[in-house]
Order: sequence, then C-alpha cells, then structure tokens
Amino acid sequence: MNLRQFEVFHAIMRTGSVTGAARLLNVTQPSVSTVLKHCETQLRFRLFNRVGGRLQPTPEAQALLPDIEAVFSRLAAVERLAQDLAGGRLGTLSVAAAFPIANGYLAKAVATFLADRPRTRVALQSLTSPQVVDRVASREVELGVVHEPVVNSEVETELLVCASLECVMRCDHPLARQASVPVGALATLPLITYLPQNLFRSYVDKALSHAGIAPPIVAQISVSLTGIMLAQHGCGVALVEPLMLRTMPFPDLVARPLDPPIAFETVLVRPRGTPDSTLLQRFVAHLRGTLVEEGIGIHAAPPLAPSMDRPKLGIGRAGSAPGRNRSGPEARLRGA
Repeated sequence: MNLRQFEVFHAIMRTGSVTGAARLLNVTQPSVSTVLKHCETQLRFRLFNRVGGRLQPTPEAQALLPDIEAVFSRLAAVERLAQDLAGGRLGTLSVAAAFPIANGYLAKAVATFLADRPRTRVALQSLTSPQVVDRVASREVELGVVHEPVVNSEVETELLVCASLECVMRCDHPLARQASVPVGALATLPLITYLPQNLFRSYVDKALSHAGIAPPIVAQISVSLTGIMLAQHGCGVALVEPLMLRTMPFPDLVARPLDPPIAFETVLVRPRGTPDSTLLQRFVAHLRGTLVEEGIGIHAAPPLAPSMDRPKLGIGRAGSAPGRNRSGPEARLRGA
C-alpha cells in the first residue's frame, strides 16, 4: 500500500462510505473507488464488504487499522512541527552580544520573544566585541550584536540602530536642567569616560578636540555600566553609552545628549553566506520592534528580501552609504 491508498482506506474507515471519504478528501467518488479497487488488488484480499448500502470493514481491514492510524498520527505531528517551525515557535537560537547590549535592550527582547514561545530556547552570551565577532565567524552562534566598526571577512553586518554617547549625571547637577549639553560645557567638569583602548574613546577624544577643550578626566572605565555607577556616586559626569540607564533602575541619574552628538552604530553580525532560519528572522523583527518601543536610536527598516538575498543596510548616521557590508581583517574592538 502506498500513502494515497492509506489515505483513502483511512477516510473510508472514518466515514463508512465511499461518498463520505470522497467528501472528506475533497475528491470525486469514482477516484476513491478506483484507488480502493487497486489497493485490494495489490493486497489480494478484500478490505470492505457492502452491507445495506454501507461498507463493512473486513477482519483484515480491522487488523490494518491501528498501524495506519499510527501513520496518520505521526503525519499530524509532523504537520504541527512544520507549522511551529514556519511560525518561529519552535527551535533554539544562539545569540552573542557586547556586554551593554546583552544586558540592556537585547535581554528584554529575548525575554518578551520567549514569553509567547514556550517551546523555544535561546542561548544568550555576553562577551567583548572581538569575542562576539569570533563566535559568529566560527559559526558558534547564529547572530552577534556589536558596535561598529566590524572588519572580518568571515562575517557580514547589517545596521540595527544608530545612537549617541551622552552625558550621564546626577539629577541635581546644573547641566541636568538642560535638554542637551554643548560639548564645550564640559571644559572644566570632572569627566568619566572610557579607557584609551576602548572603541568609544577615540570618538570622545575627537569630539573634545574639535571643541578645543581638555576637561579633567578623573576616571577611565572599560564598560559603560561602571561609568554610570561612578556618576551615581557623584564622581563626575560620565560621557558614556547611556542605554544601560534605560534598563536598570537609576532614579538619581539622568542622561542628556551632546551637541553636537557623538554618534555610533550598532550592527547585527551573521556568518557570511548563511541564510537565516525562520526563527532567527522572527527574532530580528522582534528585536527591531523592541527598539522602536523603547525609543532607542534610529533604526534600519527590516529587510524585505529573503534572507539569502539579505540587503546590507547602511542608514542612520548622516552621510552613511546604503548597501554597506564591512569585511576584512579582524577588527580590534575592546571592551565595547
């Protein structure tokens, strides 16, 4: 018996007639009769006897029924599995991100994504940016989220969000009353910012140099959270990435943008030439939605093409060119 014959036999057993089986299978009655005839010819025994206008299963048909019902039960399970996979409700995701990202909006996106997907599991790693890029390049994780620049021939990048470093300070600081802080206003203030080897330190030094100021840097830190904590304790004004401030409760602190802004880009990092799973596509769309809800930065639109032809988006910062895809020798990213 082939699968079509199984289907016809099962439908007749369920409905008790050829007419009912044809209606259930959405085919013609003669086609059901033809399949049944061929099936009985191949088996060399009858499956049904006609009794009072209805088909009566033979003992042989009754013996076959449990195994055939088991086949259709497995087919139904496979269909449900396929539907779950297509809907992004089943599977495992592996994601790695730089520390402030993994412990900020990415953690929220993962939590809310899993809330509606009890059969989905996510492995979320918090690493340095070079470690994230290495994990993606070696295909140990499906997706990385880091700050630019990323230069590695084994990965491809796509803009996620464009944001800015900001001044984090106590609520009672004089500058806290301003909507934005001119860079020049930092000239004489005790400043907390990144160590020289940190990715963002070059951005800070360039902005201060353009403003013609050299404020006293009283503390240098490797990650943004440490700078935020120092500002919380009154050490000075922290010139850092402020996103952790949105995630963790710091009621005594505020963040104010700089004028002009010190902009940076955050990108999604994937193994080069590897198509996204449906689950990953759903998660990336959910992550973008989370950023919109949180009002974080400027966001690239979700790609409209299939993942095999995923566009390399490059919008956000003024002057950015579309279609950018950074690759080459491994980037030197530390502590971002």
